[in-house]
Amino acid sequence: MALRPSILARDWLITTEHYLSAQAGASVLQSGGNALDAAVAAILVEGVVNPHMLTVDGEVAMLVREAETGAVRVVNGNTMAPRALSVARCRAAGLSAIPPDHPYSWGVPTQLHALLTALARWGTRSFADVAAPARDLARRGFPVHPGLRGPGEFLSIHGDQEKFRARWPSTTALYLPKGRLPDVGQLLANAELADTLDLLAGAERRAAGGREVGLTAASDAFYRGDPARAIERFCREQGAVVDAEDLASCETRIETPIQRDFAGLTVFKCPPWSTGGVLLQTLALLDADGLRRAGHNSADYLHHMVEALKLAFADRERYYGDPRSQPVPMDALLSDEYAAVRRRLVDPGQASTEERPGDPRGLRPLLAGPHPRPGPPGRGTVHVNVVDQARTMVSATASGAWIGGSPVVPGLGVPLTTRLQTFSLDPAHPNTLEPCKQPRTTLTPTLVLERGRPRMVLGTMGGDNQDQWSLQMFLNLALFEMPVQEAVEAPRVSTAHPVNSFYPHEAKPGHLRVEARLPYDVRRELQARGHRLELRSDWSEGYVVAITVDERHRGLAGGADPRGEVATVIPAYAIGW
Repeated sequence: MALRPSILARDWLITTEHYLSAQAGASVLQSGGNALDAAVAAILVEGVVNPHMLTVDGEVAMLVREAETGAVRVVNGNTMAPRALSVARCRAAGLSAIPPDHPYSWGVPTQLHALLTALARWGTRSFADVAAPARDLARRGFPVHPGLRGPGEFLSIHGDQEKFRARWPSTTALYLPKGRLPDVGQLLANAELADTLDLLAGAERRAAGGREVGLTAASDAFYRGDPARAIERFCREQGAVVDAEDLASCETRIETPIQRDFAGLTVFKCPPWSTGGVLLQTLALLDADGLRRAGHNSADYLHHMVEALKLAFADRERYYGDPRSQPVPMDALLSDEYAAVRRRLVDPGQASTEERPGDPRGLRPLLAGPHPRPGPPGRGTVHVNVVDQARTMVSATASGAWIGGSPVVPGLGVPLTTRLQTFSLDPAHPNTLEPCKQPRTTLTPTLVLERGRPRMVLGTMGGDNQDQWSLQMFLNLALFEMPVQEAVEAPRVSTAHPVNSFYPHEAKPGHLRVEARLPYDVRRELQARGHRLELRSDWSEGYVVAITVDERHRGLAGGADPRGEVATVIPAYAIGW
């Protein structure tokens, strides 16, 4: 029995990580906008009401299924390193890795550029229209929710208040009004962010030549105007190296996704500047019929899934990075031949505690790998799904520039992304830092078709847990045909075995986090196979939102994770019509 009902709809459906962003997207859809219009409106609102998870100076990865052509496209809104940042410069500063609170972790803010690019290509509304809900909430205030205020396990104003007071006066002025921690329900405004959004809407309004010209003018107002100069000035004062030229050269690429068939479905993910290939490689290693026979969340089921994930993550560490910098053998990594040799490494009776990348070109199952160290998982991020009446589908994961990561830029009302911490400073690593290079990101939306027709969109926050939680959600739907909300709420696990994407890039070999709702006999059997269990609270492995499409009944169903409410992090919601 699910805590919430699946939200059933006929025309459109949206699922997000906050009820206000879901409502913003719903209002756009209800007034005739399409899925892309609604997704942009929702992401902009998320950046106001969940600033501990992202703001508009962050980044976004997006998958879009075009209703007219049926094609699936990638919007690459990943951040990039500034031109003046290099391994040599970091080494000269005494860094062996880039800490999240160091100005060298600040990257070029790409999210806004990506949203405007996607809006121009697939949307129907102006920036002013889709930004109106975010502008209203920033100008007039929004009620602070428990996850933003804290205390809690995740980022929050409460958790970061001493850092704000000691080091970041611009953040203190905004998020500790009158020097005090805001109450739950207290209205919190961000006039500087509202002014920034008004600046872009004004530039769009003054442009002559149609909607796309106006959207270009809005983009130029940010990336070539006063905001860019404010960012350059602040970075110079703080010791960062992002400058106006970095912002002026910002680009958003529309790319081809990577994909893999499984159980009659085609799963689409972002290219290897993202973690998305991990989910696809894991599917290549798994046997659908064998998982069904093992039974949902049985010890056999979870053991084989986790061991396959470990192998896929080992290959991520060995090969994934910005494919413009060096080739990534993605076709070979996803091939049936490579999966066949790698699958032999899974011992059905014993959990691995080693990092075991393979050789996809030579079809060798095993190569020597790095030696990880113990450490915690990374956190942050939101996800937005939208399916409209025409069956345009959007799956978007947005993150970065959260308020606990870097100080608010005066005049803008938002901080800068700190995702450059995910770079390696080892020149031999595929994700090594280079000027203008994109870091390998954990942002990894999922879009699924069935014989070319819409089937599902899903995603989650959670650093390196994202594809782990998304994988379990996908299998719940694809193999066991659970109602979407039941699939969202089913107990989940996550392995802490892989080398973590975030500073200081540590790992916990063989460790498996499990929700306490998982039956005791299953947990005991996993321990007997060598998994080093970390027992977590009943509702800790979240926070998935999803939409499924029922072509036979011409309907939609949406699910939103209640874990966000239980853990007072983010109040996810689904709205449909």
